[in-house]
Amino acid sequence: MIDIKVQRSRTTLDLLLWRQHGIVGMAMLEETLELNPGVADLGAELPIGTSVQLPDLPAPAPVQVTKVIDLFGED
Repeated sequence: MIDIKVQRSRTTLDLLLWRQHGIVGMAMLEETLELNPGVADLGAELPIGTSVQLPDLPAPAPVQVTKVIDLFGED
């Protein structure tokens, strides 16, 4: 987990997730809300000085290798 303190006005949870991880997603937002009880009551824009815990990125999904078949016999 990453602890962040809001330092600018107009900061939202989505913006914090974007700045930290480069992604925004409903699952990440829900996990952030679970880690920070009561933060949703503060409104969409977080007050300056608010401490927020952000979740770590989920582990990447394993890569599956698929063999491509060429119908014309070329490699």
